[in-house]
Amino acid sequence: MKFFLSALKKTILKHRIKVALLSIVLILWLFCLPKNLFKDPTSTVVDSSEGSLIGARIADDGQWRFPQMDAVPERFKQSILLFEDEYFYSHPGFNPISIIKAIGHNLTKETRRGGSTITQQVIRLSRKNQSRTYWEKLIEVFMATRLELRHSKEEILKRYASHTPYGGNVVGLETAAWRYFGIPAHELSWGQSAALAVLPNAPALIFPGRNEQTFLDKRNRLLKKLWNKEIIDKTTYVLALAEPLPQKPMPLPDIAPHLTERIRNEHPGERITTSVQRPLQQRLNLLAERHYQQLQSNEIHNLAILVLDVETRKVLGYVGNSPSAEEHSNYVDIITKKRSTGSTLKPFLFASLLDEGALLPNSLVEDVPTVINGYNPQNFNLKHVGTVPASKALSRSLNVPAVRLLREYGLQKFYNKLQKIEMESLDKPASHYGLSLILGGAESSLWEVTSTYASMASSLNYFLTHSSTYRNQEFTEASYLQNGTKDFGEEQFDPLAFGAGAIYSTFQSMYEVNRPEGDENWQFFDSSQPIAWKTGTSFGFKDAWAVGVTPKYAIGVWAGNADGEGRPGLTGITAAAPLLFDVLDALPQSGWFQEPFDDLTEIEVCAQSGFRASIYCDDIKKEFVPTRGTRSGACPYHQQVFLDASEKFRVNSECYSLEDMVAKNWFVLPPILEYYYTSSNPNYQPLPPYLDGCSILENNLMEFIYPKKNEAVLLPKDLGNKTSEIILKLAHQQSDAVVYWYLDETFVGKTENFHELILDIKPSNYILTAVDNQGNQIQQMLEVRSASGE
Repeated sequence: MKFFLSALKKTILKHRIKVALLSIVLILWLFCLPKNLFKDPTSTVVDSSEGSLIGARIADDGQWRFPQMDAVPERFKQSILLFEDEYFYSHPGFNPISIIKAIGHNLTKETRRGGSTITQQVIRLSRKNQSRTYWEKLIEVFMATRLELRHSKEEILKRYASHTPYGGNVVGLETAAWRYFGIPAHELSWGQSAALAVLPNAPALIFPGRNEQTFLDKRNRLLKKLWNKEIIDKTTYVLALAEPLPQKPMPLPDIAPHLTERIRNEHPGERITTSVQRPLQQRLNLLAERHYQQLQSNEIHNLAILVLDVETRKVLGYVGNSPSAEEHSNYVDIITKKRSTGSTLKPFLFASLLDEGALLPNSLVEDVPTVINGYNPQNFNLKHVGTVPASKALSRSLNVPAVRLLREYGLQKFYNKLQKIEMESLDKPASHYGLSLILGGAESSLWEVTSTYASMASSLNYFLTHSSTYRNQEFTEASYLQNGTKDFGEEQFDPLAFGAGAIYSTFQSMYEVNRPEGDENWQFFDSSQPIAWKTGTSFGFKDAWAVGVTPKYAIGVWAGNADGEGRPGLTGITAAAPLLFDVLDALPQSGWFQEPFDDLTEIEVCAQSGFRASIYCDDIKKEFVPTRGTRSGACPYHQQVFLDASEKFRVNSECYSLEDMVAKNWFVLPPILEYYYTSSNPNYQPLPPYLDGCSILENNLMEFIYPKKNEAVLLPKDLGNKTSEIILKLAHQQSDAVVYWYLDETFVGKTENFHELILDIKPSNYILTAVDNQGNQIQQMLEVRSASGE
């Protein structure tokens, strides 16, 4: 009995040991595979919206290894299964018959034969091709069965096709298809598929001129086997035999190099499908090269082009730089770099003023010499026109009206508006930029500026098609990702930044009158489709911008030198605008924006001044303006004057009978505006002179042009002289007036017709007085300082 119990205990112990060992083996089997079978770094791969490769960057370990394939092409699948593992879909991860045959072959013959299945080869690849021992084979079989349980056969095939070596630093079927044939894997022919099926078995065969016949024989044997198995017909077989073998690796496509590099930094090791349209991108590359050839003659070496879809805010074309040499920083992605904005922010100010009713599209704005706290803005042509319609001031990019309007609107208020529309590059307080903000005193990127223009167009489109509503995240950053949609926020009735009427009026001004003043080659900018566009030139001729929008597209162009070197002639209208219009011609037709009548109001406007018509305006027209335009003031430049019976002289009750007076409405500008306005508007009719004997004491007949009020006059360092000359200027509405000049009540001279007085003067503070021959007088403080600080 004791012997029986002892034997029973030993049997139970042995059983428990077996169970324990089996449990351990089972646990090892269950956990023998790492969560991520392959941890090798992968290449960054960039596809166009059509799914075509447009760029790639090598993996961190120096291998061309594309991310795992989504599917294995049928031709390659049939080829690899017939060549490597004909019973792939029926075995559990290993093929006992193949293993036995391989062992027998290896024991009896000098050559070596493998018996590994595709599943085992996946394990071997994941284990970095360990030495081929029987122990290693046992491990492969063990792990292969676990792999079969974890993944489907199709998943295993994808891993095999994605990680097999194809010679040199080429890893994976997709990589090999591009490197050896210049096409994606799904386009491989039967001959190409068979060649790539046999290559992983002996990657060294790929080197041109070495083992080429061996490579050819192996491929052809596989093709014959495919024919014998009736997978391909005889015609296909014959044609496949005639196909050439792959030679040395080809360079990968790189038609959007700067975008590819950007994606490598933002999505390293991923395969990204972008929204870029390959045909358009190739067209943009050709345009960039052509314009670069033209610009480099003026030593302008860099340019950039960005095309966005207005509705989706997706990138359609991306040229980060010109095809220049490395010494000209051709590797720099200009699109993302901050540059002086030039005049590209002016439409935002224009729209802001329109939206609040502080301005009407064609209201006259002042363009006269201006000094504000020592800041003296200048127009590009260094001229002034007195007054100019706001739309023309915008389209001609006049700097002085823009600065005066910004001061009127409020610097901080405009800065807050720019923050609201996601101009994040403005990362310093408003006081840092000052009024120069509107002339390029701030920096932004082509990416940000073009995206903001696109957002304005999108806001207008949405208002027109969605029951007069807006979205609270309309001004969002553009995206180059094809998949996914941008979140533009929830609907609301109030605009986020600009109303639809203000946006439409701004675009209409940018479209109708945007012509390069004095440029005789305007026909070069003509286009078959309308566009609202704006140019910009930074101080020192360092940055040339041209940005435009249609209902479907937003286009941004920049030209200049990446190192910031300025060049004469580097302006938006000459260097960037021609390229903008060439890009526009490469895009499909998109029509023009519809009028948002729900945010427009028809009012009576003074035809001559562009202001809301007053009772003294004779020439009145009706015009649709942004709804809040009804808040704008009436025309300030029309007034009623009284003339004698001949209507040649002004009169008043002191010198002329009331019943004989003729009342007439007259367009009258203040003296300084009139002084500059008449030079470019010969049809302007100044007020008639007063009849002899009539008093003309008025406070607004004269105005100092120079020096302006609160402006200090700075004298140059003297060359041994104690005084220096300055020129005093004054505008007078009476052409025949005589003006007498005084400094501190001391008479210093008189002027007639043109009131400019050259005066020797010492640094000091004075009271400057001007009195005309009718007794009208103006006076202001005059501060004269020496440049030496004395």
